[in-house]
Amino acid sequence: MQNTSEPSKQVGEFLPEIRRARLGELTIFDVTESELEILERGSPDSIYLNFAIALLSIAISFSAILATTTIPADRVFQVFVILTVVSYVAGVILLFIWRRNHQSVSKVVATIRKRLPPQGTAEPPSAPSGGAAEA
Repeated sequence: MQNTSEPSKQVGEFLPEIRRARLGELTIFDVTESELEILERGSPDSIYLNFAIALLSIAISFSAILATTTIPADRVFQVFVILTVVSYVAGVILLFIWRRNHQSVSKVVATIRKRLPPQGTAEPPSAPSGGAAEA
């Protein structure tokens, strides 16, 4: 008859060692559905900023070209002016869109963080879940 401790020892050899580092404190924030949607929308805002920077760089480059170079053909000059103006306008619009959305995400995060009472104070009582106010 075979030793029964052998198979269990073989199975134990393949189990991973689990180590856990404890957290000193864990803070949990409640988030509403609308706040979560605003936070989800926040990530594409960097695309607005990237395009705004690129367009404004192009506009500044074309402005330098127009200021320092004599362009003999009228059509080429008109194309340069149109590209410069369009780049400035589009860059500024994208910069404003990024700024507006960036502020809304920052405000939502600040609102969520304000819900946490200061350290060492008792939590404020939760508001009644019903629609009627207490008398």
